[in-house]
Amino acid sequence: QVQLVESGGGLVQAGGPLRPSCAASGRTYSSHAMGWFRQAPGKERELVAAISWSGGSTYYADSVKGRFTISRDNAKNTVYLQMNSLKPEDTAVYYCAAGAEGLYYSGSYYYTGPYDYWGQGTQVTVSS
Repeated sequence: QVQLVESGGGLVQAGGPLRPSCAASGRTYSSHAMGWFRQAPGKERELVAAISWSGGSTYYADSVKGRFTISRDNAKNTVYLQMNSLKPEDTAVYYCAAGAEGLYYSGSYYYTGPYDYWGQGTQVTVSS
């Protein structure tokens, strides 16, 4: 079992930065790939960024490449999403999720593979 709690969302002006974080509890955290998803009103949930359990592989949606950076600190059981140059279209609820224990995620498996545990979400609002 992995429990996930997001924090660090908020209201920011367009062009500004924000860094939500996701704190995990559970002894198997370091064996899970981690992902950040987002869902805007009236839209489907989408995978924004993901990282392998080792941190050696990452994935980014085209819409955030070059602006967002995902990282993890396994010693602190925390995954981060550094968001720079934010745009109003980045406004959404951002969710942290943990992939299946022990599976190595890479390439397309980041967005086709299972995510077994989810946080409650944190709101990010970007004003124009």
